Amino acid sequence: MAGSPTRDRILLASLALFNTHGLAAVSTHRIAAEAEISPGNLHYHFKTKQSIVEWLFRRFEERLMSLNGSASGIRAIDDLWLALHLRFEAIDGYRFIYRDMGHLAAEYPALGERAQALTAQNLLAAQALCEALAAQGVIEATPEQTQMLALQIVFTTTCWLSFERLVPGRHEMAQADPGMAAYYTLTLVSPYVSSESRAYLDYLRSKYLG
Repeated sequence: MAGSPTRDRILLASLALFNTHGLAAVSTHRIAAEAEISPGNLHYHFKTKQSIVEWLFRRFEERLMSLNGSASGIRAIDDLWLALHLRFEAIDGYRFIYRDMGHLAAEYPALGERAQALTAQNLLAAQALCEALAAQGVIEATPEQTQMLALQIVFTTTCWLSFERLVPGRHEMAQADPGMAAYYTLTLVSPYVSSESRAYLDYLRSKYLG
């Protein structure tokens, strides 16, 4: 936690502005105006814009690492859908991070390295998840296939927002639907799902595709 109401207000204002307008377009003066405090007060709590970004990245890291910690405990398709939904909600809540990763890594190399480490952890968690599903008979996949599924899941979740920006008719900064994203990601697993576990997939198909 940031430790004070003013610091939290600054972080919330920064997150909203970064998500809406992009990391590069937001200055500390604009954050101060959004938080309804003076620039001097903002700089008392955060000396630089980088320190604000680091705090937000830390919160994002903690949220994804918490989800990673429970990945191997998933035992059913509905649990997998919920886990994916929660992951996409986290990514959407801090969507400037993956959406603006090129700028973030160039401006703040240390955060770029932490993003790489987080991706490595995501891959390990996805691998544990796929192996757990295979062990439970929820999916029928070889070790090589579970490894590829894990890579595809992490690739999809990481690149989701960049793809969303390229969809015709969508506003560049528009908020996406984590539930729909979770369903589309779940279809990666669909070819491997055992007949006993397909009922929930059919339910989700009817829910999202009518």
